[in-house]
Amino acid sequence: MMNDSEATETAPEAAPKPRRRKGMSLTLRDVARMANVAPITASRALNTPQAVSDDILHRVREAVERTGYVPNLLAGGLASRRSRLVAAVVPTVAGSVFLETVEALTDTLAAAGYQMMLGQSGYAGSREDALLETIIARRPDGVILTGIMHSQLARRRLAASGIPVVETWDLSPNPLDMLVGFSHEQLGAAVAHFLHRRGRRRVAAITADDERARRRRGAFATAALSLGMSAGPELPQHTVPAPSSVASGREGLRALLARAPGIDAIFCSSDMVALGVLIEAQALGIAVPAQLAIVGMGDLALSRDLQPALTTVRIDGTLIGDTAARYIIQRAEGKTVAQPIRDVGFTIVERGTT
Repeated sequence: MMNDSEATETAPEAAPKPRRRKGMSLTLRDVARMANVAPITASRALNTPQAVSDDILHRVREAVERTGYVPNLLAGGLASRRSRLVAAVVPTVAGSVFLETVEALTDTLAAAGYQMMLGQSGYAGSREDALLETIIARRPDGVILTGIMHSQLARRRLAASGIPVVETWDLSPNPLDMLVGFSHEQLGAAVAHFLHRRGRRRVAAITADDERARRRRGAFATAALSLGMSAGPELPQHTVPAPSSVASGREGLRALLARAPGIDAIFCSSDMVALGVLIEAQALGIAVPAQLAIVGMGDLALSRDLQPALTTVRIDGTLIGDTAARYIIQRAEGKTVAQPIRDVGFTIVERGTT
């Protein structure tokens, strides 16, 4: 009497066509029947190909190609309690500041056999709540979020789900689970001190209206005022909608000059805003950096190619994405993350605009 593995080594006399009722999806059993192997052997060929003979592997793959069969990953995950799916949520894909992180997440997860699902939450908490509800219902192996400011509802749902969570692009001593990011408050203060060392004494800020940008601006203003870098009791500021744009930077500079014509430096919440400020300054005949220094945030690829090149704050988005992905992979494999909170810091990259 032959066991199952012995029987499956025998070449088929004919490859029967899978029989399905109309409207029924193709199953692994159909593929196994066409390849003339047992269903468990077909599953082994798809999931651990090194465990079967070359002949069986060829037959199963040929059956898959002929039928167009796609494995049901959710069904497989129910048995192993692993979906091989990781969800990442970013505020927007319209700008490029998060692209390095998204690319690193995708590459690191794919190398370990995981797929990434990307969601765009916008800058409204209600949209993030709805998106997270949908994500949690699908029970991914991990969730990667942008920022630390989530609603109480979202925090309860994530905690109750038991799904590993990594918050990114921010810093807190009390994350939901794990965290990879940097301090927006330290960044804002560091830019103020940087401009003070460069001799700037009448600074201003153009900031998007999202929560992280507001915190950077608040720390920048506090440090600038303490250093005597404002002509009045408050720092000249202008707020633009998130995600910010070149146009909002141009409009922001005009608005600031109307209120504070003597400003000699501007800290912008993004490189796109800073580019708008630079374009508008040149259009108005304002010399950069002789009359006006400009500092951006994000270090986009175009920033170094501007004339003058843009001084900006560099965040290592690749390191953030790679680290967050590795944290999720370790937790999904039942391992302990030794350093669940990681501060990747930031770097002020000085170029021609200061």
